[in-house]
This record gives sequence, structure tokens and C-alpha cells, in this order.
Amino acid sequence: MAKYLVIVESPAKVKTIKKFLGTNYEVAASNGHVRDLPRSTLGIDVEHDFEPKYITIRGKGDILANLRKEVKKAEKVYLATDPDREGEAISWHLLAALKLENKKVYRITFNEITKTAVKESLKNAREINMDLVDAQQARRCLDRMVGYKISPVLWAKVKRGLSAGRVQSVALRIICDREEEINAFIPEEYWTLDASFAVAGEKKPLLAKYYGTTEAKKTISSREELEKIKKILDQAQYEVSSVKNGERIKKAPLPFTTSTLQQEASKVLNFSTQKTMRLAQQLYEGIDIKGNGTAGIITYLRTDSTRVSDEAAKAAGAFIREKYGAEYAAEAGQEQKSGQKIQDAHEAIRPTDIARIPLEIKESLSRDQFRLYQLIWKRFVASRMTEAVYETTSVKIDAAGQRFTVSASKVKFDGFMSVYVEEDEKEENNTLMKGITKDTKLTLKGLEEKQHFTQPAPHYTEASLVRAMEELGIGRPSTYAPTITTILARRYIVKENRNLYVTELGEVVNNMMKEAFPSIVDVNFTATMEALLDGVEEGSVKWKTVVSNFYPDLSEAVDKAERELDEVEIADEL
Repeated sequence: MAKYLVIVESPAKVKTIKKFLGTNYEVAASNGHVRDLPRSTLGIDVEHDFEPKYITIRGKGDILANLRKEVKKAEKVYLATDPDREGEAISWHLLAALKLENKKVYRITFNEITKTAVKESLKNAREINMDLVDAQQARRCLDRMVGYKISPVLWAKVKRGLSAGRVQSVALRIICDREEEINAFIPEEYWTLDASFAVAGEKKPLLAKYYGTTEAKKTISSREELEKIKKILDQAQYEVSSVKNGERIKKAPLPFTTSTLQQEASKVLNFSTQKTMRLAQQLYEGIDIKGNGTAGIITYLRTDSTRVSDEAAKAAGAFIREKYGAEYAAEAGQEQKSGQKIQDAHEAIRPTDIARIPLEIKESLSRDQFRLYQLIWKRFVASRMTEAVYETTSVKIDAAGQRFTVSASKVKFDGFMSVYVEEDEKEENNTLMKGITKDTKLTLKGLEEKQHFTQPAPHYTEASLVRAMEELGIGRPSTYAPTITTILARRYIVKENRNLYVTELGEVVNNMMKEAFPSIVDVNFTATMEALLDGVEEGSVKWKTVVSNFYPDLSEAVDKAERELDEVEIADEL
């Protein structure tokens, strides 16, 4: 009979973990959160020190009853929910809901669902980290206050069914601001001038772009300017004034974080952020690999760290030396860019076993699972490889004080690019003719002129919105996908050909939020709030201080909005 009980979040993990632990262990799932704030009221006692009132989530009674039965039989209980704030909070709620005060209870976390990681976590069992729990409680209470206080104002002034949210309202604002910028944009004219030259002994012409004068770079901003330049060049002699050969180095990419994975999967595979997260969850929880049983094949998917464990780095180095050759293996991994605080001891998203080559397990995966796994695998392998080296050549061609330039590059050593090229970087290898020197004779074949107009900033896509939210410090890895999903579901924005457009409803809601609740939709305010939550997690800020400082201003703004905001009519879409 099993002596130890391990409680995880999702039923998909039960099968994987049970296989690793043997007969002394029973593994059961809580199916996510078991307690939460009530749906019908605010659920936070603002009169008495902002104490949250937690109740059992509707429909979770049976799950809890089954867990209580298992708890009775067990000598020790291990709470193995996800390794982040949310997971820590679920463990804490389980402690209360299952009345585990008098039991031997331990908290264990693992970054990947593999036999080694799970066994190792049992050796390093600890107590529940209340700082992490409090950071989650603070976030939950702030989100609840914003949602439950502001949404009714929108219902009264616009129409029922609308919602406001601490992160979603800022995301909507970012998109609206970009839309305004695009609408206000005034295009400016500019011209390009290309010259093509015949070179003795070469079949292909040499193409050069107008740079400016020999003194300085210059933009041609009107037809008159262009005609003046052409007049100067009319009878001019063209000669090569300098040929410069050099090398350019391109660094290997960092392994994926949640945000970079969502961006790249959107660009390369055309996946929505929600789809990327759903597939990554499946790869993390466990895939039944033919001949090998069930295993989690990637590490934890919610992370903003690019750190890689020493074992994984060593294994990657050995794999690359064997498969690609010693010259392809990088000396040491690249370091995380410093910036906002990186959440706890997480690692980057990587394969749990680098020897599990995507093509070899293709038949155990669905088409989309395979494509995402392959992307993660290639990016990780590339991140442990040497940089790529390009030979570069740049040529300056002068005539009557005007200058044209030609530049070309050619891969000298492909390094990491033998495995992975980022979507934005797919450049054609433009090789220059061999043997161009200062003495090369050039004959002008013709000039080609083109009129252009400057373009406004592009509309946001899901990928670029995630990037903007990350750069501005709004939300955290776990919130990007649900935030975008919510504003799409509310029809504040629509998605067409990857681009995100604001609807009339979205504009109305955004304008109302800016007028009545400026701090809620202020990017800096929201980023500061995230920093405060990080402070709670580190134990340097009390969570109730954050909540009690936030509430009075919000309450006052809501009262004012109810009195002063005008109602807005929005016609239903046909």
C-alpha cells in the first residue's frame, strides 16, 4: 500500500510521475486551483485589513473529497504543484482545503518532468514559501479590485458584458496608442538612386546605391534634388575610391524564454500565443514516446530566464562535438541580459534530453507538437554553439564629389546557423565580384531612380505586442497569452492577417479608462506594480501594504466615474 501521496496540478502529469516513483507513492491531481475568491462578490474585506475570503471553487468538491481519502492513508504528503507563484499558492490552498496542519507535509518543485528531476526534488523537499504565496495573493486581490470595481462602471456607461483588467486594460491602451500614431502619421517623400556598372571581364553588372557626397551621407527628399544630382553626374568619371575587406561576427541566439518562444512561434509557425502555450504545456507534462514510455520532453514553460543548468550545458556540449564537430561547440553559454528581475531559479525553455532529436520522435507527436518541439530543440542547440563568421566587403565608388556604395557579405563559418536561423535574419548571401580593386575600370550602364514614402509604425501583431509588454515590464510570462485572448474575446480588438486592430468598442472603453482611471492604464504605474509584487516575492514588501495603498484611490476614482462619466451608445454589429 502506498505510504506517500504526491499531489500535482494536472491529471496529465499523474501518469508520467507515477511511472518514476514506484509502488510506495500514490500520485493525484488537484486540477489547478481548489479555492478562490467568490464569483458573486468582491471577496476582500476592505474594512478589516483587506482579508481575502476564500471559498471552494464550484465543482471541486468531488476532487477534494477524493484527495482527503488519499491523505488519510498517507504518512507523508508532497505538494508538487508548478514551480512559480501560482503553483506555490495552489499548494498553500491545498494545505487549508485538505486540513493538512497535523500531517507531515512537504513542498517539492521540479523544472522538468523527468525521472532524475522528480527524484531529486523529493530529496530537496521544503516548506511552503509564504513570500511567493503572498505575491500571488497580492496580484489576485489587485486584479479582483480592478475587475470588480471598474467593470460595473463600463456596464452602466457602455453595455453589459464588458470588462476591465489591471493588465488587459494597459495592453488595450498600447494597441490604441499605436493606432492613433498610425492615423496621425504624415508620409514623407524620399528617392533612391541606383547605378549599374559594367566591369571588364565580368558578365554580371555591379549594382551600387547612392550614398551622398564624399563628405557626408545624404537623403534625396524631392525630384528637384534628384535632378540636380543627376546633372552633376552627367559627364562624370566613376572610379573605385576604396575597397575594404573585413569580418563580421554574428552571435548565437539565447535559448527561449516564454516571451521569445511566443514571438518566434508566431513568426515562424503562425501560432497564436494561446496555441503556443497549450502545445508547450503538453510537451512539458508528458508525451508517450514509442518504446520509451511517457516523459516530459521540455522544461517548465513559464519563465523569463535564459539560464541553463550545468548538466544540460555539459550534455549539449558533448552532443554538439559529436554530431557537428568540436569547432561548433561554444566554450561557455551566453549570459542573461540584465534588466527586470528574473523570476526565481527558473531555467530557459529547453529539451529535457538533447539526444531526443525531433525527427526521431516525430511519430509520437502531433504535427503541431512536432513543429514546436523542433523549434525549441534547434534554438537550444544553436544557443550552445559558436558564432557565425561573415567575410564582408564594402566598396566606395566616387564621381564628381558624389558617392555610391556596394556592400556584400558571405558566410565564412556557419557556426550556430548550421542548425538555426531566426525568422527575421533570413538574408540572402550577396557575394561581391572577386578581384575588385582601386584600379578596376567601371563603365556606367545606367541609373535607376525610385520614389518612396516613409511608412508609419506597423500595427501590432500578437508577437510584437508580447515583446512590447515584456520590454515595458507589464505582466509576467504567465499573463501574456491570457491577456491577449481576453481582449480578443471581448471584441476590443480583432485579428486580421496577424495584425491586431482596435474596434469601435475597444476605442470607447480605452477612452473611458483614460479619462476615469488614468493610473490603471498608465504603463509606468502598471510596471511599478509588477516591481512591487516582485518585492513581495523577495520578502521586502508586505503584501497587504500594496493592496491597502492601492484600494482607496481606486475606490475614489470609481465613485467619481459613476457620477461624472457620460453614457455611450454603441450600435450592435450586424
